[in-house]
Amino acid sequence: MSTKKQVTLNGELRSFAADATLLDIVRALDLEPDRLAIEVNRAIVKRENWDATVVGSGAEVEVVQFVGGG
Repeated sequence: MSTKKQVTLNGELRSFAADATLLDIVRALDLEPDRLAIEVNRAIVKRENWDATVVGSGAEVEVVQFVGGG
C-alpha cells in the first residue's frame, strides 16, 4: 500500500500523505486558512470540516485565496 496519494491541486498534480486531510494540505502549502475556500471534486467543503476531510487519491482540489485591496 502506498504512503502517498496523487491529487490534482489547482490543475497541478501533487503528492500528499495517504491520510492527508484538507487542513494538512493547507498547512503543507503554508497558506492562511482564514483567507481560503476549498472545493473537492467540484463541491465546496466548509472550513469546519477540513480537519476531518481526507482527500482521496485522484481527487481534484481547487484552493482559492481571497485577497483584500482597496
